[in-house]
Amino acid sequence: MDIHYTQFIKSSQHYNELPKPTHPEYAFVGRSNVGKSSLINAICGKGTAKVSSSPGKTRVINHFLIDQTWYLVDLPGYGYAKVSKTARRKFETMIHTYCTLRENLVSLFVLVDMRHPPQDLDLEFMAFLGGSQVPFGIVFTKADKLSTSQRKKNQKAYEKVLLETWETLPPIFVTSAEKREGLDHLLTYMKENMKYFHAAIGEAELAPEELKEIVRSDIEIHGGAIEEIDTGEEDPG
Repeated sequence: MDIHYTQFIKSSQHYNELPKPTHPEYAFVGRSNVGKSSLINAICGKGTAKVSSSPGKTRVINHFLIDQTWYLVDLPGYGYAKVSKTARRKFETMIHTYCTLRENLVSLFVLVDMRHPPQDLDLEFMAFLGGSQVPFGIVFTKADKLSTSQRKKNQKAYEKVLLETWETLPPIFVTSAEKREGLDHLLTYMKENMKYFHAAIGEAELAPEELKEIVRSDIEIHGGAIEEIDTGEEDPG
């Protein structure tokens, strides 16, 4: 899938300020300093998302309209230590509300720095997504900082940790914004899953919640979601 035109639509501090859910939507989220802005710029064009030397700068939900057909959403980073507890709770509430209520969300992409071992904060967030039945994929970033053998080793180690609590793995993408590696794979996945959103809209006049269930069911059938196994533990979300 080629991207020709990106238009910034708006920034929202609250869920009720979001654009109307008229287009399929893909959202990007991750820990602060994971390279989210760099990846978005690599996908959509330089200058789309602001890249800062100070992590944690995205503090609102940013919507971009891509080729007049779908939304790319830049969510605030989570886990940034240099903000108050009140601010962290606000960001967490904003992200959780968006993930669970946004009816046109086709898939969420959780960005993970490939150089590091699995972090509890990332795993807890993925557990929340699984418990809430939010379709998501894992996007490893900064792969160019590692050798090919180290990439494979780190990915395998991450998958091993996930399979301790998950029945199947989510879609996984290995990327480098600097080298533009893995972007075609990611965009192809987005294009393939977008058609289920359009198919659901074309079937009938549906309430937003009904539309969300149909779209997410279709994605699950076609390999875009994962199922959490019952561990007997309380849902961390």
